[in-house]
Amino acid sequence: MPSPQCPICQKPVAPRAENPSYPFCSRRCRAVDLGRWLGEEYRMPEQRGDEREDELPPDHPERGSDA
Repeated sequence: MPSPQCPICQKPVAPRAENPSYPFCSRRCRAVDLGRWLGEEYRMPEQRGDEREDELPPDHPERGSDA
């Protein structure tokens, strides 16, 4: 099985037991990733108002008519 690749520079990554920066190849790549998160370069897609995880869909039989 090939070793995983660093998500930043695509170099091979040493196993977690040998690499304190896992899943990155180095502290530098780990810091680059953190900087991207802090700079809001990574984003999660917004959920539309009608797509809430905590609610049943309007046509679900368990929802009832009082929803």
